[in-house]
Amino acid sequence: MPWLVFVAVLAALLVCLAWLAARSRRRGVGREIMGPVDLIYRPHTHKINQEIQIQEERMVGTPSPGDPLKRARGETSS
Repeated sequence: MPWLVFVAVLAALLVCLAWLAARSRRRGVGREIMGPVDLIYRPHTHKINQEIQIQEERMVGTPSPGDPLKRARGETSS
């Protein structure tokens, strides 16, 4: 009986960890959680993640072909 309880608790723990991993991937919080670990054990990976984050922040969405053109600031419509 104790082995059955142990296996059930272990299975529940693994299911919870799998759920947490899936949730963190969906929300994109894995980078913040693993940042200190990468900094300590894999500094090159930490630098690469910082570059990726900077590049994502710099990206500007390109307009779709059907989007109306935006006017420059200061221009008034006639």
